[in-house]
Amino acid sequence: MTGTLTEALSQSLLAGGLGTALGAVPVLFVRRVGPRTESALAGFSAGVMLAAAFVGLLLPALERCGDGGSGSWLVLLGTALGALAIDLLHRSSPHEHFGKGPEHAHHSRLARVWLFAIALGLHNVPEGLAVGVGVASGDANVSWPVTLAIGVQNVPEGLIVAVAFFAAGQRKRTALLVTLLTGLVEPLGALLGFAAVQVVTSALPAALAFAAGAMLYVVSHEIIPESHREGRSSVATFGLVLGVLLMLQVDAVLG
Repeated sequence: MTGTLTEALSQSLLAGGLGTALGAVPVLFVRRVGPRTESALAGFSAGVMLAAAFVGLLLPALERCGDGGSGSWLVLLGTALGALAIDLLHRSSPHEHFGKGPEHAHHSRLARVWLFAIALGLHNVPEGLAVGVGVASGDANVSWPVTLAIGVQNVPEGLIVAVAFFAAGQRKRTALLVTLLTGLVEPLGALLGFAAVQVVTSALPAALAFAAGAMLYVVSHEIIPESHREGRSSVATFGLVLGVLLMLQVDAVLG
């Protein structure tokens, strides 16, 4: 039995929309997030996504390869293709890293705000993809841990981005609204992931691995480097460890 498209869209809205919104709401009450706190939050997000990629996606993919793991090459190929796809998406889309600066230089301050929004949208595509593929698997032990993990990591990410918008001179309500809209990119990724599995049902292990590869790329290329900038690697590392531990506990509670 497989999940439905409605379930995929609703779970992606829960993870993307609600998680990002909960993180962005504090911007109405705070002026800024300190550098160490920002690094800890980014590290926490990275840890949650890493654990979700391995526990929620790659391990179930390998389990579905059959006795002896004869189809494990599909998982390896899917993981590599997922990372490659997001790399190509990054290369073809102008966006700005929160700490490293713009991919394309010489942008006005207002333009940089929207480049932040594009960056967050790029992050949310593979997350939505993971939710859609998880739901399409028809296994709640796959879909719900991934959905919850992504929702949890979207909370600190939403806070960081909303504060960045406000610090760039935008009104608090504008920062809140735009951050919420970036979270709504996830249903698009969920739709793509769900549809891909429906078209080629036998490729479910590869689809799970593809989503995992996409998430691993985002963690390594974006989130971890951001969390370690300006010598704040220690607090970021402990944030990452905490994120992994929390995700492992969530997975254990859900069975």
